[in-house]
Amino acid sequence: MKRTILVIEDNEQNLYLVRFLLESHGFAVVEARDGTQGIQLASRLRPDAILLDIQLPALDGYAVAAELRKDTALRDTPIIAVTSYAMVGDREKALASGATDYIEKPINPDTFVGQIRKHLAE
Repeated sequence: MKRTILVIEDNEQNLYLVRFLLESHGFAVVEARDGTQGIQLASRLRPDAILLDIQLPALDGYAVAAELRKDTALRDTPIIAVTSYAMVGDREKALASGATDYIEKPINPDTFVGQIRKHLAE
Protein backbone atom coordinates (compact mmCIF):
# COMPACT_ATOMS: atom_id res chain seq x y z
CA MET A 1 0.00 0.00 0.00
CA LYS A 2 1.24 3.47 -0.88
CA ARG A 3 2.14 5.82 1.91
CA THR A 4 0.08 8.98 1.94
CA ILE A 5 1.63 12.40 2.36
CA LEU A 6 -0.57 15.43 3.07
CA VAL A 7 0.96 18.57 1.58
CA ILE A 8 -0.37 21.84 2.99
CA GLU A 9 0.91 24.45 0.54
CA ASP A 10 -0.70 27.44 -1.15
CA ASN A 11 1.91 28.07 -3.87
CA GLU A 12 1.05 26.25 -7.10
CA GLN A 13 4.67 25.88 -8.29
CA ASN A 14 5.91 24.53 -4.97
CA LEU A 15 2.96 22.15 -4.82
CA TYR A 16 3.65 20.90 -8.34
CA LEU A 17 7.32 20.18 -7.59
CA VAL A 18 6.63 18.44 -4.27
CA ARG A 19 3.82 16.36 -5.81
CA PHE A 20 6.03 15.35 -8.74
CA LEU A 21 8.93 14.29 -6.51
CA LEU A 22 6.79 12.34 -4.06
CA GLU A 23 4.61 10.60 -6.66
CA SER A 24 7.66 9.63 -8.72
CA HIS A 25 8.93 7.83 -5.58
CA GLY A 26 5.69 5.93 -5.03
CA PHE A 27 3.88 8.14 -2.52
CA ALA A 28 0.22 9.11 -2.71
CA VAL A 29 -0.17 12.87 -2.32
CA VAL A 30 -3.17 14.73 -0.94
CA GLU A 31 -3.21 18.52 -1.21
CA ALA A 32 -4.58 21.25 1.03
CA ARG A 33 -4.33 24.89 -0.04
CA ASP A 34 -4.71 26.43 3.41
CA GLY A 35 -4.29 25.56 7.06
CA THR A 36 -7.95 25.02 7.85
CA GLN A 37 -8.39 22.58 5.00
CA GLY A 38 -5.13 20.88 6.00
CA ILE A 39 -6.32 20.32 9.57
CA GLN A 40 -9.62 18.89 8.32
CA LEU A 41 -7.92 16.53 5.84
CA ALA A 42 -5.31 15.39 8.37
CA SER A 43 -8.00 14.56 10.93
CA ARG A 44 -10.02 12.62 8.38
CA LEU A 45 -7.27 10.87 6.39
CA ARG A 46 -4.60 10.21 9.04
CA PRO A 47 -1.70 10.58 6.56
CA ASP A 48 1.68 8.94 7.07
CA ALA A 49 3.35 12.38 7.10
CA ILE A 50 2.40 16.03 6.70
CA LEU A 51 4.45 18.59 4.77
CA LEU A 52 3.52 22.02 6.02
CA ASP A 53 4.29 25.41 4.55
CA ILE A 54 4.62 28.04 7.27
CA GLN A 55 3.52 31.05 5.26
CA LEU A 56 -0.14 30.24 4.61
CA PRO A 57 -3.13 32.54 4.24
CA ALA A 58 -5.34 33.11 7.31
CA LEU A 59 -3.91 30.39 9.59
CA ASP A 60 -0.09 30.16 9.46
CA GLY A 61 1.85 26.91 9.65
CA TYR A 62 2.83 27.44 13.28
CA ALA A 63 -0.83 27.54 14.29
CA VAL A 64 -1.62 24.58 12.04
CA ALA A 65 1.15 22.45 13.58
CA ALA A 66 0.01 23.33 17.10
CA GLU A 67 -3.59 22.44 16.24
CA LEU A 68 -2.59 19.13 14.60
CA ARG A 69 -0.65 18.13 17.73
CA LYS A 70 -3.83 18.50 19.81
CA ASP A 71 -5.32 15.54 17.88
CA THR A 72 -4.16 12.42 19.75
CA ALA A 73 -4.43 10.34 16.56
CA LEU A 74 -1.88 12.64 14.89
CA ARG A 75 0.45 12.96 17.87
CA ASP A 76 3.13 10.73 16.31
CA THR A 77 2.57 11.76 12.68
CA PRO A 78 5.67 13.47 11.29
CA ILE A 79 5.00 17.12 10.49
CA ILE A 80 7.74 18.56 8.34
CA ALA A 81 7.82 22.33 7.93
CA VAL A 82 8.83 23.15 4.36
CA THR A 83 9.40 26.87 4.31
CA SER A 84 11.30 29.82 2.94
CA TYR A 85 11.57 31.18 6.49
CA ALA A 86 15.29 30.77 7.08
CA MET A 87 16.18 33.44 9.60
CA VAL A 88 17.81 32.75 12.96
CA GLY A 89 15.18 31.19 15.21
CA ASP A 90 12.74 30.13 12.46
CA ARG A 91 13.70 26.46 12.69
CA GLU A 92 13.33 26.51 16.47
CA LYS A 93 9.96 28.26 16.22
CA ALA A 94 8.68 25.62 13.77
CA LEU A 95 9.86 22.79 16.00
CA ALA A 96 8.40 24.43 19.11
CA SER A 97 5.01 24.72 17.39
CA GLY A 98 4.90 20.95 16.83
CA ALA A 99 6.87 20.29 13.66
CA THR A 100 9.08 17.20 13.66
CA ASP A 101 11.59 18.61 11.17
CA TYR A 102 12.29 21.66 9.04
CA ILE A 103 13.29 21.85 5.36
CA GLU A 104 14.24 25.16 3.79
CA LYS A 105 12.92 26.29 0.41
CA PRO A 106 13.96 26.15 -2.27
CA ILE A 107 14.03 22.40 -1.75
CA ASN A 108 16.82 20.27 -3.18
CA PRO A 109 15.17 17.76 -5.54
CA ASP A 110 18.10 15.35 -5.07
CA THR A 111 17.70 15.06 -1.30
CA PHE A 112 14.07 16.03 -0.63
CA VAL A 113 12.44 12.58 -0.71
CA GLY A 114 15.21 11.15 1.47
CA GLN A 115 14.56 13.88 4.03
CA ILE A 116 10.91 12.81 4.13
CA ARG A 117 11.61 9.07 4.19
CA LYS A 118 13.82 9.30 7.27
CA HIS A 119 10.68 10.13 9.27
CA LEU A 120 8.65 7.15 8.05
CA ALA A 121 8.97 3.82 9.81
CA GLU A 122 9.59 1.19 7.18
